[in-house]
Amino acid sequence: MSSERPRLAVIGAGPAGLAATLAAAARGVRVTLLDSAAQAGGQFYRQPAAELRAGRPQALHHQWRTWERLRDGLGSHVRAGVVRHLTGHHVWLVEGGERWGEGFTVHALLGPEQEEPVEVRADAVLLATGGYEKVLPFPGWTLPGVITAGGAQAMLKGALAVPGRTAVVAGTGPLLLPVATGLAAAGMEIAALVESADPRAFLRRTRALAAQPDKVAEGAGYAARLLRHRVRTFVRHTVAEAHGIERLEAVTVAALDATGRVRPGTERRIPCDTLAVGHGMLPHTDLAETLGCRLEGSNVHVDDEQRTDVPGVWAAGEATGIGGAALALAEGHIAGRSAAARLHGAEPDRREWAAAAKSRARLREFSAALDTVYAPPAHWAEQVTDDTVVCRCEEVDGGAIREAVERLGAGDLRTVKLLTRAGMGWCQGRVCGPAVAGLAGCAFTPSRRPFARPVPLGVLARQPTERGLS
Repeated sequence: MSSERPRLAVIGAGPAGLAATLAAAARGVRVTLLDSAAQAGGQFYRQPAAELRAGRPQALHHQWRTWERLRDGLGSHVRAGVVRHLTGHHVWLVEGGERWGEGFTVHALLGPEQEEPVEVRADAVLLATGGYEKVLPFPGWTLPGVITAGGAQAMLKGALAVPGRTAVVAGTGPLLLPVATGLAAAGMEIAALVESADPRAFLRRTRALAAQPDKVAEGAGYAARLLRHRVRTFVRHTVAEAHGIERLEAVTVAALDATGRVRPGTERRIPCDTLAVGHGMLPHTDLAETLGCRLEGSNVHVDDEQRTDVPGVWAAGEATGIGGAALALAEGHIAGRSAAARLHGAEPDRREWAAAAKSRARLREFSAALDTVYAPPAHWAEQVTDDTVVCRCEEVDGGAIREAVERLGAGDLRTVKLLTRAGMGWCQGRVCGPAVAGLAGCAFTPSRRPFARPVPLGVLARQPTERGLS
């Protein structure tokens, strides 16, 4: 390698990135940890801004001791000069990876304005880029007051603020439980928790549940808190429409039949000023795609060492499949140990991560069970009217997408995009892609882009600042 100690660039400072950083740094690797946030932790361990002087930030989290261990370990390695933690760095491209040993260049934009280009050089790269929320459209979802469930949680954890006075938390997935209980504990009235899945489906997943008693206990704890706050819970229900003129005033929820269709006559209107809605998570794979890493469905493909099929590139956490913080920690630990051994030119000793591998297997099985239970309603697209905006960036409505399919013959996501401009805006289809695919009746396949995020032309023309470890 090009320096006395091999260099590893870890992209993402959530649970997976932190676990990988600590594992690699403890084994003689110099690590550059890059993250777009001002503090480490990712979404799961998002911390309040220092200026807020939060007295008890642990009240907003569980697994706080795990966070303290990660935080203190990172601080020790930074003070020792083994880890460089670069905050506010938005990575938009990673170059290299054609052959093992040739090295990589990580390109990032620095600061809130994302105008200063920065380069980090490393011998290997570990992608811990996390995931993002999937939100499926419905009439009224663009009204002010409608936010994502994760956005409500981020506001609470990062700003110690709530998005309104009265909220409905809706959609599907385990994220809804901590969001509803967290907002209720912060003083909001939770008018309803609306879950489209049927919890009884868990009864057919007894093996996965039995292997994770702590997860079962965690879910029971959330249920107890919902009862304590007297939150009405509607299962096998969905939000049919959000109402309001200048901002959200109420939502209509309705029951679902066994096929996932709205049951006529079951609609009820619930007044609220906030709707926190989410339909699961999707992995962030943009950087993996620019490097040419193979995907399995929407996930980055990795082997038992968390290696991608591109030499010198590892991936861990939600990018390899949505599974939560515990799974991300296990994968990050394995990836960091593997990368350290390979960078030192040695075959890794798998016995070192045997416990983490066993935990990884159990958690992946549990996550697979959750995926089958917490699926969005099969016929959600029937509730999207022709005048419902689907692509917010380009203001493309459901009618335009249906016309592209039914009258113009579009049969795939790319053709719909070319005919309607859906997905051509700032988010490049990251938000609307699953919805457009669902309405068009075609598969949602991530599209490979030259850059992982929009980059000003002026940035491409400027000489970058090198921040790598040498």
